Amino acid sequence: MNCNKHNPLETKTAIQFQPFAEKMERSGLPPIVIDTFRYYYTLLVQGETGFITREEIDPVREGEFADAEKLSGPTEAGLAALKKLVVIKLNGGLGTSMGLSRAKSLLEVKDGLTFIDIIVRQVLVHRRRHGIDLPIVFMNSFNTEGDTLEALSSYKELATEIPLTFLQHKFPKVVQDGLIPAVCPSNPDLEWNPPGHGDIYTALTTSGMLQQLLDAGIHYAFISNSDNLGAVVDEDILGYFAQNNFPFMMEVADRTYASSKGGHLARLKSGRLTLREIAQCPEDETDEFQDVNLYRYFNTNTIWVNLLALKDLLEAHQNVIHLSMIRNPKTVDPRDDSSPPVYQLETAMGSAVSIFDRATAIRVPRTRFAPVKKCHDLLGLWSDCYVLTDDYFVIQNPRRRAGPIVLKLDSRYYKRIDQLKARFPHGTPSLLDCVSLDIDGDVVFGKDVVVRGKVVIANRSDRPITIPDGSLIEGNIGFK
Repeated sequence: MNCNKHNPLETKTAIQFQPFAEKMERSGLPPIVIDTFRYYYTLLVQGETGFITREEIDPVREGEFADAEKLSGPTEAGLAALKKLVVIKLNGGLGTSMGLSRAKSLLEVKDGLTFIDIIVRQVLVHRRRHGIDLPIVFMNSFNTEGDTLEALSSYKELATEIPLTFLQHKFPKVVQDGLIPAVCPSNPDLEWNPPGHGDIYTALTTSGMLQQLLDAGIHYAFISNSDNLGAVVDEDILGYFAQNNFPFMMEVADRTYASSKGGHLARLKSGRLTLREIAQCPEDETDEFQDVNLYRYFNTNTIWVNLLALKDLLEAHQNVIHLSMIRNPKTVDPRDDSSPPVYQLETAMGSAVSIFDRATAIRVPRTRFAPVKKCHDLLGLWSDCYVLTDDYFVIQNPRRRAGPIVLKLDSRYYKRIDQLKARFPHGTPSLLDCVSLDIDGDVVFGKDVVVRGKVVIANRSDRPITIPDGSLIEGNIGFK
């Protein structure tokens, strides 16, 4: 037997990957990150699409896992685990889809407070209530680190022995034609893409944060997006997680039409749970993917992780965890459709649910999922539909009787923050009694406007229309 015989495909892939390895080395990326990207690049070269088809999964049925609303209440295990908990916020996003050029978490969302203000104050309330030094850590990108540290500097009492931030990594974009590194001399930053929040496991390792947490006696992590103010520490859920000694638990919520494009939970034929994002769904299965009666639960991107189990898993795999690959087709410049087509290789944090032995999920109420992804989400938070409690929880206004509001704003005029503010120069109208608001066209709102019931405002003219001060808007209104 010739033990030195090489696989021609492996040799070819190694040669193709060399320019990527050199580029990543020049950027100072750790060997673990290069090896991780090598794994996903090899899958790409071998023709892997990252798709998860209906033949590979079964829907999750109701009652297969716990329901947070049916837990018995705070347990001794939960209160004890609070002393061993860290709150980690994913904070790498710039909010470019909303026209931002700095951390989205610096947006004002309620009563003059930003996401970061509210998150920090929630943690400080927990500290005072339970007499603990609950640490909070932000996973930033290179783009958000500076702004975030500046915002946190005003909270001197926040510091603990645990650093407040650590950095996620970056992956090189791959040109679709030839699978070579993308090049953009006019803006080299566009040659790179965030690797997705699945990078958190690698970043915790390379930054030394994981070991620092364990050395400080921190065994549990509560991880969520910084733009989801509904994701707050819950002692009941933590107690259930700790008492059952789960290594990993994903919060999921009931899917509705509004969330039908979000990643859903399913079960692999092996019996393990898995997460499927829409980018991992074959095109001919997208209708089925969005069937909320078939795939009942979506991933809120909030997870609970046992850090001791994570360390064991990392060590067993030489610190390289192989998550499901997401092959995301884009252009080098996402704002220029004529720029070269590329693949962004990404991973989702929640896909680790299929890697940990005994990983589980828990159904949570929709109140724990209130992300701001688009300007209409922000408009809803700004309005009187929501209030900020004394302990800094953003909740639906108790005086509201209409349930969650449905907002649809014309993306031509309300996509960016500056556009939104220009069309609501006096703040939001009262939406307390509004069921839904659909705006088509360019509409500017005066002050003290009240919107009630189901409302459609359509401006078919080529000029902006202003709603007069003090107006009461009900039903359908059209302008020509």
